[in-house]
Amino acid sequence: MRHAGHPASQLREAHLLLDRIGTKWTSRAVKTLADAAPDGLVSRRVEPTVPPRVFYRLTELGLSLEAALAGPRTWAEEHMAEIDRANEAAAAQEAAEA
Repeated sequence: MRHAGHPASQLREAHLLLDRIGTKWTSRAVKTLADAAPDGLVSRRVEPTVPPRVFYRLTELGLSLEAALAGPRTWAEEHMAEIDRANEAAAAQEAAEA
């Protein structure tokens, strides 16, 4: 998401980052995307397949947030190793408690 490119490719980059954080956060992000559609930040398209496929694309309004989100994005990139370690520790603790 660092470069001004195709909105779909920027979302793909966001999903790759979210995949590294974990499914819990990915689920929250997808909910956030769905919530952002009525605000005009993303457009949402549903393909009537089984299961349905949902596609999101940043709108011009959503793209205008890139500068505002640069700081949090940079922070997340810089701290990804720590986030990964915290997720691994939490998973290990949950497994030990089970």
